[in-house]
Amino acid sequence: MIATAVISEKESEAEAYASLEELKSLVTTAGGTVMATTVQNRPTPDVSTYVGKGKADEIEGLVEEWEADVVVVNGELSPRQGQSLAARTSARVIDRTQLILDIFADRARTKEGRIQVELAQLTYLLPRLRGQGHALSRLGGGIGTRGPGETKLETDRRHIQKRMDELKKELRRIRKHRSTLRKQKERQNHPQFTLVGYTNAGKTTLLNALTNEEALAEDLLFATLDPLTRALRLPSGLSVRISDTVGFIRGLPTTLIAAFRATLEEVSEADVLIHIIDATSPEAETEKQTVMELLDELGAGDIPVITVMNKAENLEEDGVPTVNAGRPRLYASAREKQNIDDLQTVMEDELIKQMSFYSISIPAGDGRRLYEIRHSTIVREETFDEANELYKLQGYAFDHHPQIAAERKTDKKEDHR
Repeated sequence: MIATAVISEKESEAEAYASLEELKSLVTTAGGTVMATTVQNRPTPDVSTYVGKGKADEIEGLVEEWEADVVVVNGELSPRQGQSLAARTSARVIDRTQLILDIFADRARTKEGRIQVELAQLTYLLPRLRGQGHALSRLGGGIGTRGPGETKLETDRRHIQKRMDELKKELRRIRKHRSTLRKQKERQNHPQFTLVGYTNAGKTTLLNALTNEEALAEDLLFATLDPLTRALRLPSGLSVRISDTVGFIRGLPTTLIAAFRATLEEVSEADVLIHIIDATSPEAETEKQTVMELLDELGAGDIPVITVMNKAENLEEDGVPTVNAGRPRLYASAREKQNIDDLQTVMEDELIKQMSFYSISIPAGDGRRLYEIRHSTIVREETFDEANELYKLQGYAFDHHPQIAAERKTDKKEDHR
């Protein structure tokens, strides 16, 4: 595969080359190999061929030299650019967006994930139908062709639009079902933490470290695609839910964000976000900014955030990255399980900021209620009154906690009397 990029006046060379390295990692994740790269400095990409005509000839020379079957462009090609560049080379031409969509198509495991990926691919490909049949039939299968497939793409626009409407209807049904499940979980008073971060920052490894489970964690971009939620017991005994999410990346296709909105609602519905940053990445600050911008786009910009600087075991003493991250912030190693206990303490502290203090007495014989309070609130002190056979608990709970709210209501009536 040949990788090419345009360095525009809007970005520095350092940013452009970092993005190009990321493109190579994406190709590796897709199962391909970048055999040669070529870049061009110009104010803006060419409106016709993305790169200049001379650079297009150079790309064709590299295709012939390396016998490459795919050219991948580190940007999003317009329909015109894609067709014009493909006409100048004997290899199939794909762009960064198509490559990411291809990875998602390969990694989607759940029915919901597959529906969302297909919808994103069809949304992307609909305006590019003209000439796609020829481009895809040239080399058959391979990177950039997973998903809807050639047969669907050669059908008329009306058929594809009908398929997209069907997918959207199915996603609305899934969203309704997810909303019902969410309301049931809310009634159980289990706070929601959601892991967010740049792709390959170590979110799934941290999930495993927190919950002592073995979710698949690979050293590849987008190792996690479908949402994964696990139960976790914090030091106080409070039961919470913690969800892993798809990793963010610069230039994440807007079609993908739109299609995955039902899944990404896990982010906007969280009580607290845990933002994992790869502390060893030279692009840590840029990656952090990408994540924060996408959180704003998802309507999650105001949710409290705990920042975890992960992979600290690989940091040199003088290699601490400069990242402008808010507090609370701590360094940890998900792989080595370093500072995981400290993280759980911080998680409790962040919940307490959203809770109110309570003091409650429970009869010793009411074991069910006692169990519920211990697991759905943060208990800071518990004593047993032998004379009255009462458990006295003090701690913090959400205002909407049914038992605590009922107790406070009773106390107010007695005070009024």
